[in-house]
Amino acid sequence: MGALIVLIVLVLVVFFFIGQYNRLVTARNAFKNAFAQIDVQLTRRYDLIPNLVETAKGYMKHERETLEAVIQARNSALAGLKAAASNPGDAAAVAQLSGAETQLGGALGRLFALAEAYPDLKANQNMMKLSEELTSTENKVAFARQAYNDAVMT
Repeated sequence: MGALIVLIVLVLVVFFFIGQYNRLVTARNAFKNAFAQIDVQLTRRYDLIPNLVETAKGYMKHERETLEAVIQARNSALAGLKAAASNPGDAAAVAQLSGAETQLGGALGRLFALAEAYPDLKANQNMMKLSEELTSTENKVAFARQAYNDAVMT
């Protein structure tokens, strides 16, 4: 009778650890999926930037340095995204992506500030559409980051 109780307790302990392991695997997959959503939105953002620069190029002939800085920051951020996407659990890769994103945000801010000085560019339908899409994508990135943070906390 005592051996039966020990066997039952042992089986319950094994099932407990199997359940815990399955929950950890589910949580790991959730955080990887959440990062994949960030990857999708950032890739969309990076794909919009060259179109935005091409549209601005025709109007901002004297602002070549700013346009090149935006493209360079975009390429750096894209490289950081690829590194972070290959291993979303690597804190150094995510930190590198964050730094590259900060540089890209600054470069885009300068581009939009300069665009204010070009009324024809501000009125260009393509530029307005791309700016709207970029803003929408920024909002989606923010939501994806929040979901990622929630998944990591879980």
